[in-house]
Amino acid sequence: MNDRSQMYVGQQQIAGSVNKVLRNTYALLAMTLAFSAVTATISTMMNLPYPGFFITLILYIGLLFGIHKTKDSAMGIVLTFALTGFLGYTLGPLLNMALQMPGGGEMVATALGGTALTFFATSGYVLSTKKDMSKLGGLITAGIIMVVVAMLANFFFQMPALQLALSAIMIPLMAMLIMYQTSEIIHGGERNYILATVTLYVSLYNLFVNLLTLLMAFNGDD
Repeated sequence: MNDRSQMYVGQQQIAGSVNKVLRNTYALLAMTLAFSAVTATISTMMNLPYPGFFITLILYIGLLFGIHKTKDSAMGIVLTFALTGFLGYTLGPLLNMALQMPGGGEMVATALGGTALTFFATSGYVLSTKKDMSKLGGLITAGIIMVVVAMLANFFFQMPALQLALSAIMIPLMAMLIMYQTSEIIHGGERNYILATVTLYVSLYNLFVNLLTLLMAFNGDD
């Protein structure tokens, strides 16, 4: 009975820890999404320019590095807001481009709706089935490496078809990343809610950007 009691208590403690990480992750994710929406709105209204591929990449990697170094402190939260705010700002030029096209408002709304639907469907599936998605890790890593290499190549060669292909690849890749990260939280693989938030936020950001990119391309073909 003693062993069973200790096992039960241990299981309850693990479940409580998982629920805490999940709650904190979704709370911080909601706040960072709201903050990035504000910076995106300001960037759009002020018609701010895109900072450029390499500046964006350097700041993104630098902030990610800082977040990983400070993930267990309040500074980690500050840097998370800095990252998500900056990424929100980078949406401004894309949103302005979309809104200037026929049906631009509908395209933005469709991209937002598609992003939300994908998030709720993928995370909801993992949360309800409790399936272990850790096997997706290798596939996601390989996919991201391939996309980064292709993005660098496209920066120099400027091939529209490659950009569309990358967007088409990124959408399912980010959906898998949401499933993987959610699974890592509920199965104990991720215990830091700041890192979990950043992963989910970046997934949602890339989902929205690539959905909108495809919608704009198809709209331009009409």
